[in-house]
Amino acid sequence: MFGINIRQKAWSAGLIVLFFVAWELFCLMTGMSDLVLPRPSQVFVTLFQRFPVLWPHIVQTLATTMLGFVLGVALGVALGAIIGVSRTAYDTCYPLLIGFSSIPKVAVVPIFVLWFGSGTVPAVLTALSICFFPIVVNIATGLATTEPELEDVLKALGASKLDILWNVGLPRTMPFFFASLKVAISYAFVGAVLSETVASNRGIGNVMMTASSNFNVPLVFAGLFVLAGLGVALYAVFSLIEGRVTGWATRKNDVIAT
Repeated sequence: MFGINIRQKAWSAGLIVLFFVAWELFCLMTGMSDLVLPRPSQVFVTLFQRFPVLWPHIVQTLATTMLGFVLGVALGVALGAIIGVSRTAYDTCYPLLIGFSSIPKVAVVPIFVLWFGSGTVPAVLTALSICFFPIVVNIATGLATTEPELEDVLKALGASKLDILWNVGLPRTMPFFFASLKVAISYAFVGAVLSETVASNRGIGNVMMTASSNFNVPLVFAGLFVLAGLGVALYAVFSLIEGRVTGWATRKNDVIAT
């Protein structure tokens, strides 16, 4: 089984390399202009050359994203728990949450700027507002999967609603919770970068906007590569934590015959 996993990862890495090679060859064979689609080699050279300048912006984007993400997780868990255990809260809050999540966040950023000015705060709030909804939905769904019969047995044994929530409900939501975290962290990056392109003079979003106005397309793609790398790294971290915490619920690779 270990050898099979190594081969699968090697195939995956090979396909990723093949994607960039095909991209490079396509640009060379078609004579694609750098202003339209730069070659990956150009992007990586730009990233290497400009990395000392990009580093403070990377730190800024990562910090605002993580702060908004942590606040979004706290808010999402609290609201999800309330909605999951209370039918009244579900009927009241769920339509409001769906309505809020349907609003394009680019329309919310100017309101945050009006309230708090430009800078870090709008980026944090935008990341929070765009990432907490998947957590609310998954926590509420996980709590809703608790069998009524199990709750009746626990109540007969003297357990309170808080005891059932803390000892049974929340632990059973862990697979749903970690699934939502991997989605929410991507959304948080989207929110932070979106705000930085509109209302900030720091961050990868601001770098990409400035580079775009100067027709420095390789630098724009370098910013995209940085964001993609950060997103993949954080996704991998949460996947690792998920495997440690909820290994009992993760899907096993039993499809391949031994």
